[in-house]
Amino acid sequence: MGDSWLETNGSRTERNEAMSATRVERDPLGELPVPAAALWGIQTERARLNFPISNLRPLPPFVDAVVRIKKAAALTHKETRRLDAKLADAIVRAADEILGGQHRDQFVVDPYQAGAGTSHNMNANEVLANRANELLGGKRGEYKPVHPNDHVNMAQSTNDVIPTAIRLAALAELPGLLETLDRLARALLAKGTEFDAIVKSGRTHLQDATPIRLGQEFTAYGHTVERNRARVARAADDLRDLGIGGTAVGTGLNAEPQYPGLMVKHLKAMTGVELREGKDRVQLMQSMGDAAAFSGALRTYAVDLGKIASDLRLLASGPRTGLAEILLPAVQPGSSIMPGKVNPSIPEMVNMVCFQVIGNDVTVATPPRRRVSSS
Repeated sequence: MGDSWLETNGSRTERNEAMSATRVERDPLGELPVPAAALWGIQTERARLNFPISNLRPLPPFVDAVVRIKKAAALTHKETRRLDAKLADAIVRAADEILGGQHRDQFVVDPYQAGAGTSHNMNANEVLANRANELLGGKRGEYKPVHPNDHVNMAQSTNDVIPTAIRLAALAELPGLLETLDRLARALLAKGTEFDAIVKSGRTHLQDATPIRLGQEFTAYGHTVERNRARVARAADDLRDLGIGGTAVGTGLNAEPQYPGLMVKHLKAMTGVELREGKDRVQLMQSMGDAAAFSGALRTYAVDLGKIASDLRLLASGPRTGLAEILLPAVQPGSSIMPGKVNPSIPEMVNMVCFQVIGNDVTVATPPRRRVSSS
């Protein structure tokens, strides 16, 4: 037993030592130890130390979008011969590993950080550079022959990468969202048909008004979801205009003339999403109006969906002293003290989600002092 304990404790000690081992990296601010096993580098490590705020990680669709931009850039620079083919291929291989599910734990910057997203951008640059160098026989932290800024970030700026990533990530999630709205609309419309012969009281101000069929109410719910589905799809179309290639302020400094078009070509090919080269990259980088409009469409849907959920709670209230006009499926016990009590758990959960979406929209709509502006 003693020997077994020593072996286990020794293994644990080795693991702890491996986790605490560091390498020293340098940037314009000086030196900093970075975990030796990390694919990220010094700029990511500074962000980890500066922003230990929420302990959240960036969402997977956002990580995918940033990595796809880096992959598209490597393919573009290989095509224009600005970047050596060997280095470009290594960056592409590293990106494909990440997109295939590897190294996901290396994206560690808290979403609450400096406003432009530089730390997110550098996290991706450093991870891809370190992994590309490993594939070429190099070591983590040496940044030879692939450098995070000079090669992975070539002809890019945080100011065009992050807004483009926001658009790509939202568009990647769009098909699933629209399909979900379609399913919900179909389900509500089916209930409208099923309930069409049931006559009940309509209500205004929660007081009895004129008669209405229960089927009419559910059909209206279905049509509400359909209209929101169309509104979301219309708002999403503007997200297809990409400002990538604008670099720092939209003027395209350090980017070749053919770079924006080639980036869109490669991003379309790897995502299967219809994308367009933005006509005015200065405008696309100054304004977050397209993202705000899309968020506003989601907020509008959340308002409507929350109203439907609240209606269902009210119609199901009771069963003896409430309206009790519909019966919701029992999905879990509703009380720790009252046996047999069943709560409208799903509508209440839907309301919470809707409140979160509305809160997110307030955050999107709140204008910070962005780095890219005309003032």
